[in-house]
Amino acid sequence: MDIRCVINAIEAFAPRALQESYDNSGLQAGDVTKDCKGVLLTLDVSEQTVEEAASLGCNLIISHHPLLFKGIKTLTPASSTGRILISAVKNDIAIYSAHTNLDNARRGVSARMAAKLGMTDVEVLQPQRSTLLKLVVFAPSTHSEAVKQAMTEAGAGRIGDYDSCTYTMEGTGSFRALSGARPFVGQEGSIHHEPETRIEAILHRSLLGKVTAAMLKAHPYEEPAYDIIPLENADRYAGSGAVGNIGETTAGEFLENLKSVFGCPAVRYCGELNRRISRVALCGGSGAFLIGDALAAGADIYVTGDLKYHDFTENAGKIMLADIGHFESESCTKEIFHDILSAEFPSLRIELAKETNTIKLI
Repeated sequence: MDIRCVINAIEAFAPRALQESYDNSGLQAGDVTKDCKGVLLTLDVSEQTVEEAASLGCNLIISHHPLLFKGIKTLTPASSTGRILISAVKNDIAIYSAHTNLDNARRGVSARMAAKLGMTDVEVLQPQRSTLLKLVVFAPSTHSEAVKQAMTEAGAGRIGDYDSCTYTMEGTGSFRALSGARPFVGQEGSIHHEPETRIEAILHRSLLGKVTAAMLKAHPYEEPAYDIIPLENADRYAGSGAVGNIGETTAGEFLENLKSVFGCPAVRYCGELNRRISRVALCGGSGAFLIGDALAAGADIYVTGDLKYHDFTENAGKIMLADIGHFESESCTKEIFHDILSAEFPSLRIELAKETNTIKLI
């Protein structure tokens, strides 16, 4: 099994097409054609992480935070990034990162946080938009099933826990083959009428090339007629943050549970400890940008990391806020990676990095 197989398993769960435009998820360094001897899972890639991987005999590091978030112009030991890359190359270790694509995946970071808190009726807090398309194609009725099957096997028609979701309508198509054409049906120079099926299926924008190629290959016509329609629908299964319900409790009790579940030495918060809490919104990492969405979703409290002073002061009278820390909110990423890989490759050696939060409390 080569490293590419391991990366494919991660990307099947969290496709890179889900990442934000500013991000740099994917292979950071290394040769994916090499046999995978072992995987070290980590939140961040540090010099110690590479040393640990080398000592354990792991030649693949999978992290949540990308090592190469911004471009570098020189590769020297003068910077920590340079030292990490040089050490990784010397030890033949590949580095791969799944960042905002893992955040935005259906069962990604925020969904895992919600599961750890026992939340129910969980939904995406800010669904992605402008990522869905509808492909409409007209095929002769005799071949419509083959065309439809090719489209769905390529990934069209996947909605939540359902696949092969399509709509068909029968009608009549007409065309005239001009000189030089090689019509599947009809005669050159004559208008032909053919019983045809209109096939519709929704797909993610990232799958358009693959689905279109599969459709054209299965279609018998020399010039198939098809439409690609952008959709304004929100993708309810991909996006930032999560919101759901818990059994009613006090804010004080809920904050103590947060500390226990996420291993937080302290929680920064605003609001009253005797407030009743039953609806919770959350986001792993730096989630201040979702405070408005949490309010709109009717959340009693919003949990995230990296909140600023003015985030608290401007919203204290509207919603409770709880900052559990960036590191603590995303430590569950190693659990997600582990679950994906152990299910797909039971014999693969998987190690968890011995990392600690750089930020200390006194």
